[in-house]
Amino acid sequence: MSDFIFSINVTFPIFLVMVIGWVLHQIGMLDEHFVTVANKFNFRVTLPFMLFRDIAAVDIREVFDLKFVLFCALVSTTCFWVIWGLTKVFLKDKTMRGAFVQASFRSSAAVMGLAFISNIYGSSAMGPLMIIGAVPLYNIYSVIVLTFEANDEGKAKNTGKIKEACVNIAKNPIIISIVLGLIAALLGVHFPVIVDKTINSVAQLATPLALIVLGAGFEGRKALAKIKPTLWAASIKLFFQPLVFLPLAAVLGFSGEKMVAILIMLASPTTPSCYIMAKNMKNDGTLTASVIVATTLLAAFTLTFWIFVLRRFGLI
Repeated sequence: MSDFIFSINVTFPIFLVMVIGWVLHQIGMLDEHFVTVANKFNFRVTLPFMLFRDIAAVDIREVFDLKFVLFCALVSTTCFWVIWGLTKVFLKDKTMRGAFVQASFRSSAAVMGLAFISNIYGSSAMGPLMIIGAVPLYNIYSVIVLTFEANDEGKAKNTGKIKEACVNIAKNPIIISIVLGLIAALLGVHFPVIVDKTINSVAQLATPLALIVLGAGFEGRKALAKIKPTLWAASIKLFFQPLVFLPLAAVLGFSGEKMVAILIMLASPTTPSCYIMAKNMKNDGTLTASVIVATTLLAAFTLTFWIFVLRRFGLI
C-alpha cells in the first residue's frame, strides 16, 4: 500500500495540473493562440534550459558508467525500431503512425524521471546519466519518425525526407541543450550565481507549463475516437517495454539507483514534449495528447506494480 500511495503522490499531481489546463481552456481563459505560442516557447526555451541545467550540474567524470549509458542507448534504440516496424505492419491509418511510435517509446525521463528518482534515493547521478544515454536518442528518433510520417500535403521523396530529418535534428533545441550541458559538465563549468539562478528560474517553468498547455490543448471527443490506438500505445509504454527489458537489466547486474533509472526510462508516462513536437511537426497531436493523459493516469498503478516486483527480487 505504501508503494501505491507513493506512486499516486508522484503521478496524480501531474495529471491534476493537466486537468487545470483543460478547465482553464473550457472557461475561456486559455485559447488556441496561447496553446500554440506556449508549445513553441516550451519546446525552444524552457525544456532546453531544464535539460541543460540537470546535465551541467553532474560531475560526469566521477559518475560516468559506460555500461549503464550504453544499455540505456541500446534499449531505447531497440524499442524505437521494433515499435516503428510493427506500426508499419499493423496500424493502417498512416496519419497516426508518427504520433503512435513517438508516444509508445518515449518516456518522461527528464520531466518526471528525475523527480521520481530523487523521491526514492534523494540526490542521484544515475538520472542524468540515463538522460545522457536515452534522451538525445529519444529526440533524434522522434525527429526521424515525425519527419517521415508527417501529414504533409505534398509527398517529398525519401532523399528530401532524409535531408529534412538531418536538418531538424541539427536544429532541435533539446538535442543542442543536451550537448551543451554535457560539454559544461565535462569542463566543470561553474556559472556565476546570477547566471545560475537565471537558468534555474527558466528551467522551473518547463514542467508546469508543459502540463498546463497539454491539458488546454486536449481534445476529449476526438481522443475518444482514437481510444484503441491510445490503449495499445499505453500498454507498450507501461507494460510491454519493462516486461522485456527489466529482466535483461537484472541479468546484466543493474540494481538500486540504476535499476530505478532504467524503470523510469522504460515505464514512466509518455513525456509532454511529445505533444509539443507532434504539433510542431504536422503529426497527430490529438492521439499524442490522449496517450500522455492515459499513461500519466495509469502509471500510478503500473509503476507501483513494477516497484513491488523489483523490491520482491531485491533489485531496489
